[in-house]
Formats: sequence, structure tokens, C-alpha cells
Amino acid sequence: MDILKTATDWTKAETLSSVVFILFGLSFLLASWGFWHWGKTDVAKAYVIPMLVAGGLLLILGLGLFIPNQARLTSVPLAHSTDASGFIASEIARADKVLNDYRIAVFRVFPLIIALCALLIPVLTFAHWRASLITTIAMLAIILIVDTNANARLEAYKAQLSLAARSG
Repeated sequence: MDILKTATDWTKAETLSSVVFILFGLSFLLASWGFWHWGKTDVAKAYVIPMLVAGGLLLILGLGLFIPNQARLTSVPLAHSTDASGFIASEIARADKVLNDYRIAVFRVFPLIIALCALLIPVLTFAHWRASLITTIAMLAIILIVDTNANARLEAYKAQLSLAARSG
């Protein structure tokens, strides 16, 4: 098993996930601009700021993942060639930490926030509140979709790392 190729492929897949966040961030910004430019109703105008904020947050998230992953593509071969067993051990520890973070944030906190927002939509009648709640649901749903895929990829990557560690 070529663990270096596995680590590089996993990093490239993570880079793709960050590009998806960037594209959705740009889509939200474009939607915000569209609501600002063509929105005639109070409801349409209410989406301008929430979409702008969500787009900015998704862009920050995407760029915050893209830049380190690009740097990681060059550092992985060096780390692996310097100390292969240390590299595998550090990757397993990092995977465990990220999987735990996913378990808490992505699979517990985000669904709870989505449910809370969904419950508040019928209660809050002010257009800005509803637009904010609906935009929050949309943004968190995108994060859930991308991170669920990333979680599955990370579990498979960790399994391959564990197999490589056992085989020595």
C-alpha cells in the first residue's frame, strides 16, 4: 500500500471540498447582489444582508481550508520521507481529532441549529428574521452535505492509515 499516494489523494479531495465551499460562497454573494439589484418586495430586500454574511462565511471557510491544503500537498511527501511511521501516527491522531470535531459540530450542533431555525420561522413574522433563519438553514445544510462527505472520506483514510501502521 502506498500511504504517500493515499495521503496525497485525500488532501486533493479535501481541496475539492474547500472549492465547493468557495463556489457556494460566491453563489450566496451573487444571490445577495441579485436580491439587492432586482428585489422589489420587502422580503426580497430582507435577504440581501443574510446572503452577504453567509456568502462571506462560506468564502472564509473555503479559503481557510484551501490554503492549508495546498501547502499540505507539498509538505506530505517531505514528512513521509523523513519519518514514515511518525507521519502515519501523526495522521491517525489528526484524523481522530477531526472525526471527533465532526461528531460534535456537524452531526449534533448543526442539525440542532437547523431545527431551531426551522421552528422559529413560523413564529417570527418580521421579514429580516425569516430571511436570516432561512439563509442560516441553507448555509448549514451546505456545510452538512460537504462535511458528511468529508467525514466518510476521513474515516476511510484513517482505516488505510491504521492498516499501514499495523503492517509496519
